[in-house]
Amino acid sequence: MKPLILQSDFGRADGAVSAMYGVAVGVSDTLRIFDLTHDIPQYDIWEASYRLIQTVQYWPEGSVFVSVVDPGVGTDRRSIVAKTATGQYIVTPDNGTLTHVKRMRGIVEARIIDETRNRLPNSGESYTFHGRDIYAFTGARLASGVISWEEVGPAVEPDTIVELPIVEATYGQDVVSGTVDVLDVRFGSLWSNIPRTLFQQLKVSHGERVEITISNDTRMLYKNIMVYAKSFADVALGEPLLYVNSLDNMAVAINQGSFARAYNIGTGNNWHIELRRAPRVIYE
Repeated sequence: MKPLILQSDFGRADGAVSAMYGVAVGVSDTLRIFDLTHDIPQYDIWEASYRLIQTVQYWPEGSVFVSVVDPGVGTDRRSIVAKTATGQYIVTPDNGTLTHVKRMRGIVEARIIDETRNRLPNSGESYTFHGRDIYAFTGARLASGVISWEEVGPAVEPDTIVELPIVEATYGQDVVSGTVDVLDVRFGSLWSNIPRTLFQQLKVSHGERVEITISNDTRMLYKNIMVYAKSFADVALGEPLLYVNSLDNMAVAINQGSFARAYNIGTGNNWHIELRRAPRVIYE
């Protein structure tokens, strides 16, 4: 019996999440069911992918994730289960949700869900709630041991799993460049795709200052100098800082404030961030 972890863009204003719980408990009333989040912005596959990479590696081998952000429900997109390099399973539409896990953790096996055996009984005429009828049902059956990995369905090559476009972080001419991938939603921090190891090429130590430039495809929205800090406590209340986030990437924040709200910053491949060692200022 393995943990079952649910993620969706359903919210909790209606009964969709509860229905998924009900299907899972109907498979086995001893299942341990947990929520990753159900507050993914509607149809935002990119954020669903990011929340998985933020979480999956910390769950035990054999844990089963069900991720349902599915704007293509009812189309010919595949329904799959992927096995990560560290042994967790992810049940999801094959629409890009696995992008970050595939690139950053690795997917070693994948199977297309065989809906002739892994579909909620008496749901065959419903084509709009695969989260309940296919994904929660299959995830619960796999987590509870009702079906084996091989009984999920036919194997497919992990290389065929759909990936969203990604802009790689780069270093050149004493500048590290990347994108603002996602927000630390509750606190408004900006999480970039710049790895700490790439940033280290600037040879900046904690307590030193970094020049930050943030722009989108049309204009520059922010340019300033801030401290590279170990933690928020290293700067005064309301001051900005650069730090290493929980994914070992570089992030920008305001101590006890929302950087995203303060400067109207968005996320995605068209939001660019540049880091460089701040020029030394000499006062006479």
